[in-house]
Amino acid sequence: MGMIPARKEREKAVLVGVAKSDVPLKRAREHLAELGRLADTAGAIVVDQVLQRRPAFDPSTLVGEGKAREISDLVQKHKADLVIFDEDLSGSQVKNLEAVIKAKILDRSGIILDIFAKHARTAESKIQVEVAQLEYMLPRLTRAWTHLSRQAGGLGIGMRGPGETQLETDRRAVRKRISDLKKKLRKLEDVRTAQRDRRRPTFHAALVGYTNAGKSTLMNALTQAGVEAVDRLFATLDPTTRQLWLPGGRKAVLSDTVGFIRKLPVDLVTSFKSTLGVVSQASHILNVVDISSEDFEEQMEITARILDDLGVHDIPRLTVFNKIDLIDPERLAFLREQYPDAGFVSAEGKIGLDELRQKLVEACDHAFLSPAPDEELPKDEHEILWMG
Repeated sequence: MGMIPARKEREKAVLVGVAKSDVPLKRAREHLAELGRLADTAGAIVVDQVLQRRPAFDPSTLVGEGKAREISDLVQKHKADLVIFDEDLSGSQVKNLEAVIKAKILDRSGIILDIFAKHARTAESKIQVEVAQLEYMLPRLTRAWTHLSRQAGGLGIGMRGPGETQLETDRRAVRKRISDLKKKLRKLEDVRTAQRDRRRPTFHAALVGYTNAGKSTLMNALTQAGVEAVDRLFATLDPTTRQLWLPGGRKAVLSDTVGFIRKLPVDLVTSFKSTLGVVSQASHILNVVDISSEDFEEQMEITARILDDLGVHDIPRLTVFNKIDLIDPERLAFLREQYPDAGFVSAEGKIGLDELRQKLVEACDHAFLSPAPDEELPKDEHEILWMG
């Protein structure tokens, strides 16, 4: 009888946040707490955290050499494996920090990319994540990175130019791998576009919003989709589309998409543009907001900014405040007055869903779209061929 493999221990992490003088401490603490949730989602255990206030980032180490030594002491104290910074770091900053702290250094973009890689399920999302990881890695390559040419599609040493260093060869190999992967993504996008163009028009609503706002739970409540809905950041990467029956026998479709987050890496947004194309092709956008979050207004601003970055300007939007059962009635009444056109629901508690369906009927009527005849939607879990 074979031995049961030992369970891999979770890595211990120290979190580091840097608040410049123009950032309120309360907000900085909220951001550090969010970084802790990212670390937990990635599989790390947070053993300590540091929040530093300084007028400007140190160009060499972000936090200054003295603070870096303090962090090193914490790493030794807790026997931590890695330090995660809530800001993006340059390659030289990572190198300088590793020299002082003697532990693995990750920045915010790095941890988000790691989570996306962990949760990617479809061939397309895996390619998208790899493109984002390689584009993130490219400016951070140092001479410590070797043999990437063999990992990235077989561009071997024999193809380097006269006098070319190993580092330059590695960079060429990464660029070639990125180019090859982008060609694959374009082919997948062409297939999606062709299939979408063959479909008859119908009302199409897309769920967007900050990660963990409850989009997947709302999707399940409205359509019985059976989408995984867990209390983790970025539980949904691959978009899912399901039929949605509205009052009066109207049939629509509803799509669930990847969640947004503060400082979402630019390379990741760019790589996922084809998947997020489901948003740009929608008749209506439902911006799902966790009303129980203290910083929900900031999260609404971030979602709006990312939609603008995606070029989504003209599609009607409906704000849907979720988790209304988690706030007190007086607060809820005040917010109903502040946002009279919004939907207010508890997807988990099945509260307010009929009113939301009625708002979707009104949106459908306003879009001047007739209900389409019965048509089969993709049955598999990926359903990316419907997306645009």
